[in-house]
Amino acid sequence: MVRFPEADKRLFKNIFVCRRTKRKIRADPLKVNQKKVRGRGKNATRNLRPLRKK
Repeated sequence: MVRFPEADKRLFKNIFVCRRTKRKIRADPLKVNQKKVRGRGKNATRNLRPLRKK
């Protein structure tokens, strides 16, 4: 399967995953580093990781 740059950007750029609830969030990386972005849900935290490229 061929990866297009446009699709790669849409699927992986600025997308982070909450470490506790495993929900995806699109956010600015600078705000994530400054812990200004929270995960979604009842048990959400500010600990986010980048989405893995499979």
